[in-house]
Amino acid sequence: MKINDLPKEQIDNLCNYRCDWFVEKHEGPWIWSDVLKWNNPEFLNIEGYAILLPLDTKHHQNITILRCIPSQNDEVITIFLKDTTYYSGIDAGFLAICERVFGEKGYLATVYHEWYLVEKT
Repeated sequence: MKINDLPKEQIDNLCNYRCDWFVEKHEGPWIWSDVLKWNNPEFLNIEGYAILLPLDTKHHQNITILRCIPSQNDEVITIFLKDTTYYSGIDAGFLAICERVFGEKGYLATVYHEWYLVEKT
């Protein structure tokens, strides 16, 4: 799934959503129209789901999915991930809560927070 392949109505709808984005001590909520304006986000395929995170595509190669937890009815997916684009240490963890807004398999992050990753030793 690609953003440019979405119908205009879905892109317009996407622009009205907000993302509670808390990264590097800056918190939102940010409106998705601004995310699209200032970043170059694109869908990630995570365990068969098309997930749109508020990240530039340059992050994709540095993302490791730690856990992907769909809700019982598949309306919401909780994702724990590691993004080493700017950090290589233990503090590179993020939590994303994504809601289904793009048909059967398309999800939009409405919460994206930094968290302190605790890895097993």
